[in-house]
Amino acid sequence: VQLQASGGGLVQAGGSLRLSCATSGSIDSMYALHWYRQTPGNQRELVASITNGRRPLYSDSVKGRVTISRDSAKNTMYLQMNSLKPEDTAVYYCSATVDLPGWGKTLYWGQGTQVTVSA
Repeated sequence: VQLQASGGGLVQAGGSLRLSCATSGSIDSMYALHWYRQTPGNQRELVASITNGRRPLYSDSVKGRVTISRDSAKNTMYLQMNSLKPEDTAVYYCSATVDLPGWGKTLYWGQGTQVTVSA
């Protein structure tokens, strides 16, 4: 499974960005989809997650400002971010949990995309 993130950039505080993550396989077959972010010197932080059949989960730091979604026809997941704050500045990573027969649940990562929010 390959994931390709895009959509990062420089935006002013209060602005919006939509991150995209194209997957190589059927996105509907994936057990769960996630967006993480990481700042220098810190661990990767879960931002949003959606598991098949369940409601999306969001970190407290982004709840109400961020929406995770997917487009099955395009095999692409998205992270819509609104009311961005300087503290949202980070490298954002998409990932997917795939339930492989005989292997169990395996986590795949895409490359990061930089989001910079200026004050």
